[in-house]
Amino acid sequence: MASERPIRICLVCSHGGHLTEMLSLMEAFEGFETFFFCYDADTTRRLSRAYLVPNMARNPVEFVKNLFRAARIFRRERPRLIVSTGAEIAIPVAIVGKLFGARLVHVECGAQVVTPSFTGRVLYWIADAFYVQWPELLQAYGPRAQYRGSLVDET
Repeated sequence: MASERPIRICLVCSHGGHLTEMLSLMEAFEGFETFFFCYDADTTRRLSRAYLVPNMARNPVEFVKNLFRAARIFRRERPRLIVSTGAEIAIPVAIVGKLFGARLVHVECGAQVVTPSFTGRVLYWIADAFYVQWPELLQAYGPRAQYRGSLVDET
Protein backbone atom coordinates (compact mmCIF):
# COMPACT_ATOMS: atom_id res chain seq x y z
CA MET A 1 0.00 0.00 0.00
CA ALA A 2 1.49 3.30 -1.08
CA SER A 3 1.63 5.95 1.59
CA GLU A 4 -0.37 9.08 0.86
CA ARG A 5 1.66 12.24 0.39
CA PRO A 6 1.05 14.91 3.04
CA ILE A 7 -0.90 17.97 1.97
CA ARG A 8 1.45 20.62 0.62
CA ILE A 9 0.48 24.28 0.97
CA CYS A 10 1.81 27.23 -1.01
CA LEU A 11 1.95 30.39 1.10
CA VAL A 12 2.00 33.40 -1.20
CA CYS A 13 2.60 36.94 -0.01
CA SER A 14 4.72 39.98 -0.61
CA HIS A 15 7.29 41.10 1.94
CA GLY A 16 6.45 43.52 4.75
CA GLY A 17 2.98 43.57 6.26
CA HIS A 18 1.61 40.79 4.06
CA LEU A 19 4.44 38.54 5.22
CA THR A 20 3.84 39.53 8.84
CA GLU A 21 0.20 38.51 8.51
CA MET A 22 1.16 35.18 6.89
CA LEU A 23 3.65 34.44 9.65
CA SER A 24 0.91 35.04 12.22
CA LEU A 25 -1.03 32.20 10.56
CA MET A 26 1.83 29.67 10.68
CA GLU A 27 0.42 27.78 13.66
CA ALA A 28 -2.55 26.79 11.47
CA PHE A 29 -0.19 25.04 9.04
CA GLU A 30 1.53 22.80 11.61
CA GLY A 31 1.63 19.22 10.38
CA PHE A 32 1.52 20.24 6.73
CA GLU A 33 4.32 20.72 4.24
CA THR A 34 4.55 24.40 3.32
CA PHE A 35 6.60 26.55 1.01
CA PHE A 36 6.56 30.27 0.33
CA PHE A 37 6.28 32.10 -2.98
CA CYS A 38 7.39 35.67 -2.26
CA TYR A 39 9.22 38.67 -3.57
CA ASP A 40 12.96 38.61 -3.03
CA ALA A 41 13.66 40.92 -0.06
CA ASP A 42 15.72 40.93 3.13
CA THR A 43 12.72 39.68 5.13
CA THR A 44 11.86 36.82 2.75
CA ARG A 45 15.47 35.60 2.40
CA ARG A 46 15.21 34.44 6.03
CA LEU A 47 12.35 32.07 5.26
CA SER A 48 12.95 28.36 4.94
CA ARG A 49 11.50 26.68 1.83
CA ALA A 50 10.90 29.88 -0.11
CA TYR A 51 10.85 30.58 -3.83
CA LEU A 52 11.81 34.22 -4.29
CA VAL A 53 11.02 36.24 -7.40
CA PRO A 54 11.67 39.85 -8.43
CA ASN A 55 9.09 42.42 -7.35
CA MET A 56 6.68 42.76 -10.25
CA ALA A 57 4.58 45.66 -8.95
CA ARG A 58 2.12 46.09 -11.83
CA ASN A 59 4.62 45.33 -14.57
CA PRO A 60 2.88 43.16 -17.21
CA VAL A 61 6.15 41.55 -18.35
CA GLU A 62 7.04 40.46 -14.81
CA PHE A 63 3.44 39.29 -14.33
CA VAL A 64 3.80 36.91 -17.29
CA LYS A 65 7.23 35.80 -16.08
CA ASN A 66 5.67 35.01 -12.67
CA LEU A 67 3.00 32.90 -14.37
CA PHE A 68 5.78 30.76 -15.85
CA ARG A 69 7.80 30.76 -12.63
CA ALA A 70 4.75 29.64 -10.67
CA ALA A 71 3.95 26.91 -13.20
CA ARG A 72 7.50 25.55 -12.97
CA ILE A 73 7.31 25.54 -9.16
CA PHE A 74 3.84 24.01 -9.10
CA ARG A 75 4.96 21.17 -11.40
CA ARG A 76 7.66 20.36 -8.85
CA GLU A 77 5.79 21.02 -5.59
CA ARG A 78 2.18 20.06 -6.49
CA PRO A 79 0.48 22.01 -3.68
CA ARG A 80 -3.16 21.17 -3.00
CA LEU A 81 -3.84 24.49 -1.28
CA ILE A 82 -2.72 28.09 -1.77
CA VAL A 83 -3.07 30.57 1.06
CA SER A 84 -2.65 34.23 0.16
CA THR A 85 -2.42 37.37 2.24
CA GLY A 86 -1.62 39.51 -0.84
CA ALA A 87 -0.37 41.61 -2.51
CA GLU A 88 -0.33 41.45 -6.33
CA ILE A 89 2.19 38.58 -6.34
CA ALA A 90 -0.74 36.36 -5.36
CA ILE A 91 -2.59 36.89 -8.64
CA PRO A 92 -0.31 34.91 -11.00
CA VAL A 93 0.18 32.23 -8.35
CA ALA A 94 -3.59 31.90 -7.88
CA ILE A 95 -4.21 31.64 -11.63
CA VAL A 96 -1.58 28.93 -12.06
CA GLY A 97 -2.68 27.15 -8.91
CA LYS A 98 -6.29 26.94 -10.07
CA LEU A 99 -5.08 25.49 -13.40
CA PHE A 100 -3.20 22.86 -11.38
CA GLY A 101 -6.35 22.06 -9.38
CA ALA A 102 -5.28 23.68 -6.10
CA ARG A 103 -7.81 25.30 -3.81
CA LEU A 104 -7.31 28.96 -2.94
CA VAL A 105 -7.87 30.75 0.37
CA HIS A 106 -7.32 34.51 0.40
CA VAL A 107 -7.13 36.62 3.55
CA GLU A 108 -7.60 40.28 2.66
CA CYS A 109 -4.95 42.57 4.07
CA GLY A 110 -5.72 43.99 7.50
CA ALA A 111 -4.89 47.48 6.24
CA GLN A 112 -8.00 47.32 4.03
CA VAL A 113 -10.72 48.46 6.43
CA VAL A 114 -13.44 49.80 4.14
CA THR A 115 -11.99 49.64 0.61
CA PRO A 116 -11.12 46.42 -1.23
CA SER A 117 -7.55 45.96 -2.42
CA PHE A 118 -6.69 45.43 -6.07
CA THR A 119 -5.61 41.87 -5.30
CA GLY A 120 -8.75 41.22 -3.27
CA ARG A 121 -11.00 42.43 -6.09
CA VAL A 122 -9.36 39.94 -8.44
CA LEU A 123 -9.06 36.95 -6.09
CA TYR A 124 -12.60 37.34 -4.71
CA TRP A 125 -13.91 35.74 -7.90
CA ILE A 126 -11.59 32.72 -7.98
CA ALA A 127 -10.96 31.99 -4.28
CA ASP A 128 -12.56 28.94 -2.72
CA ALA A 129 -12.66 30.84 0.57
CA PHE A 130 -12.28 34.60 0.96
CA TYR A 131 -11.77 36.27 4.35
CA VAL A 132 -11.79 39.92 5.36
CA GLN A 133 -10.35 41.22 8.62
CA TRP A 134 -12.88 43.99 9.16
CA PRO A 135 -16.68 43.57 9.14
CA GLU A 136 -16.99 46.81 7.18
CA LEU A 137 -15.48 45.04 4.16
CA LEU A 138 -18.25 42.44 4.00
CA GLN A 139 -20.57 44.91 2.31
CA ALA A 140 -17.83 46.13 -0.03
CA TYR A 141 -17.17 42.61 -1.29
CA GLY A 142 -20.42 40.72 -1.15
CA PRO A 143 -21.81 37.38 -0.01
CA ARG A 144 -18.73 35.24 -0.69
CA ALA A 145 -16.61 37.22 1.79
CA GLN A 146 -16.39 35.95 5.36
CA TYR A 147 -15.35 37.70 8.56
CA ARG A 148 -13.78 35.64 11.37
CA GLY A 149 -11.72 38.31 13.11
CA SER A 150 -8.52 40.17 12.48
CA LEU A 151 -4.88 39.21 12.37
CA VAL A 152 -3.88 42.78 13.22
CA ASP A 153 -6.42 43.74 15.89
CA GLU A 154 -6.35 41.45 18.92
CA THR A 155 -9.59 42.74 20.46
